[in-house]
Formats: sequence, structure tokens, C-alpha cells
Amino acid sequence: MAMLQSKSHASAFPRCLLATSLLLLAASLSHAQTKNSCLDCHSALPAQLGVTQEQFSHDVHEQKGLTCVSCHGGDPSSDDPAQAMSRKAGWKGPIERRQIPQLCGSCHSNPDFMRRYNPGLRTDQLAQYHTSVHGKRLAAGDSKVAVCTDCHGVHDLRAPNDPQSTVYATNVAKTCSHCHSDAHTMAGYKIPTDQYAKYTTSVHSQALMVRGDLSAPTCTTCHGNHGAAPPGVASVPQVCSTCHVFQAQMYEKSSHKAAFDSAKLPGCVVCHENHAIAHPTDAKLGTGPGAVCMQCHTPGDRCDQAREQILSQSTQLDTAIKAADQELALAEASGMEVSEARLGQNEARDALTKARVAVHSFQVKEVSANVQAGLKTANKDLAAGQQAMVERNHRRIGLGLSLLAIAIVLPGLWLYIGKIEK
Repeated sequence: MAMLQSKSHASAFPRCLLATSLLLLAASLSHAQTKNSCLDCHSALPAQLGVTQEQFSHDVHEQKGLTCVSCHGGDPSSDDPAQAMSRKAGWKGPIERRQIPQLCGSCHSNPDFMRRYNPGLRTDQLAQYHTSVHGKRLAAGDSKVAVCTDCHGVHDLRAPNDPQSTVYATNVAKTCSHCHSDAHTMAGYKIPTDQYAKYTTSVHSQALMVRGDLSAPTCTTCHGNHGAAPPGVASVPQVCSTCHVFQAQMYEKSSHKAAFDSAKLPGCVVCHENHAIAHPTDAKLGTGPGAVCMQCHTPGDRCDQAREQILSQSTQLDTAIKAADQELALAEASGMEVSEARLGQNEARDALTKARVAVHSFQVKEVSANVQAGLKTANKDLAAGQQAMVERNHRRIGLGLSLLAIAIVLPGLWLYIGKIEK
């Protein structure tokens, strides 16, 4: 029995040795395949040249199987810097800023190449960049302008749908501000550096950053991304109309369009600003703080009279809606059924919204049609609330009389029972 066990152990030993050897060989081959002397060296260098494995592991290129060689050339399998960064090994040398768009475009403009990694990714980014303000200035020799890596990052470049990407919707404005809020960088371009500060106060920023609405406008929505350019005076209404369709349709009917076009004024921006767009209110039609009409118009003229009518009608409907809301809330708190009237208030509010949109036509009849429809609904709902309160009062009176009757009957009944008992 002992001899059989000894033979068994003896035969198992070579098998273990063989398995161990195979594992070591596999590990050696794996190391040879993944060896990257670029990272071994650059992970120990200071910030500007330093790239750690942790940083590079987040890079979308690394995740797709591309390595340092894909952009820089060289031989990452060699520990000898002279060999790793030799021209013979394909080392391209330091990449200058002016070379970056063409380097990125060498892959991103090749549909056949990009189809291997992301068939749906556009391949016209470089062509668009050449049409942009940045691309044109770069071609003219201005090396300060933005190139691909300024917006997307370098060795930790993430996919645009990654919330940590520098070009994710909520990060775009901050990315643009790195240059456009820097007075030193922007010196000589005659461009203000307060766009980002203004944008953060805007209704667009509030929608994007506070409410998390990723469809809300950010810099690239209006200016473009790879083909970035400031909207021209004539194109401002077209840019705004990509989101504000109905306002644009009304603006086309207004007298402002012809006046702004002839004066070469930038349409929507005249009343709404560009980066610091505030939530529009009826106060813009007034004469106090935040008013815009009287910046151009003369008090008492035909347009001023139309302004007063439009403001008066919008205010009337707003007041009617609030009065109905208050009455219905009181009735509901009293236990009355007013859900139908509550629902009807949505129609009244929709009419007010349409009336405010119709302001862009600057035609009293357009605003009035929506206001009258809204007033009809709001007044009906107010009447429903008032009727509910009348019914509540009737019920309370009836309840009070019933309780009083009960209070009178009970003592009499008690006396009568007592008399019977005697």
C-alpha cells in the first residue's frame, strides 16, 4: 500500500512541475505582451510629463486597446530609452501643439479605421475644426488657440458620455472657461472674459446644473463644438430657434424683425442678453428694473401703447389664475371636491404661457386671443371654487342646526325617561 502511494506521489510531481512551468511561461508571455516602458518611466516624471497607469487606465483609447505607440511611436518593450525612443523604432518625437489636430485626425477622420472601434462616431471633426475660429487661427500661426487636447484631455481622455469627461454636458462650460475666463490667455483677442460668470447666473445654467436637464443649452449648443464660432448677428434668431421654435415663429411676424435686421442688431439678444439670460417675466414689458421695451421706444408712441395693452392683459390673466388657485386651495382644504376645476387650471396656465410666447409677435391681437381663452377658464374655475365654498357653508349651517336639534332633544329625552321611571 505504501509503495502504491509512493508511486502515485512520484507521478504527480512531474505533472505539478509541468503545470507550474506552464503558468510561469504564460505569465512571462503576458508580461511581454503588456510591458510598457513608456508608463514605467513617465509615471515617475513630474506633472507635465508624468502619466500614471491609473490615469491612463481611464483613457478611452487604452480601453479600446490603443497604447502610447499609437500616437507617439517608439518601442515600449525596450527598457533602454535610446532604443525605445529611436527613430528606427518609429519614435515621432515631441508633438507640437500645431500638429495635434492633424495627429488626432489621422485616425478620427478615417471611417475605415474608426469603424473598428465605434461605427457610429462621426469622422468629420477635423474638417469642422478647420472651419472654426480656433482652426483658422491655428492655420494662421496662432499657437495659443484651443486644439483637441485642450478640450478633451491628453492621457486620461474619457468618452463624452462619461460624467467625468471634460466634454460631458455639465462640464463643457467649465472646460471652455479654462481659456475664455483667463485674461492673460484672451489678451489680444478683444473678447470679454466674463462669459462663464454670466452663464452660471442664466436660466440655461440653472436648468442644466441645478435641475440636471442635460438637454439645456451650454456653450457648444450655441457655438458648436469642433466647428466652434460665435453666432453672427444675422444667425442669432436661427440659433435660438433650434430650441425656442414657437417664439421664433412669432418673432418672424413682428415689426422687431425688420427693425433689428435693418439696424443689424442680434435679434433675441437685444431683449434677452446672450450668456446671462434671465428667466423672462412680465416685468420686461414694464418700465421698472429689468424692463427692455423703453430702452428703444418713446413713451406714449404707438408701440408703447401696444406694450401697455399686452402687459395689462397678461397681468389680468395671471391675477385671475392666482385668484382661482387660492379659492380652489381653500375649498380643497375644507374637504370639498374640486379636482376637475384644479385640472382646468392647467389649461388656464397653458393659455398664459402661449400669451407670453405671443409677445414675440408684438401684436396685441395675438396676445389677446390667448388671454381671453385663459380668462374664460380661470373665471370658470374661480366660480367652481366659490360654489364649493357656498356648498361648504350650507353644509356647516345644516350641521350646526342638526347639532342644535340634537342638543335640545337629548335633555328632553333624558327628562322623559326619568319621568317614566318614576
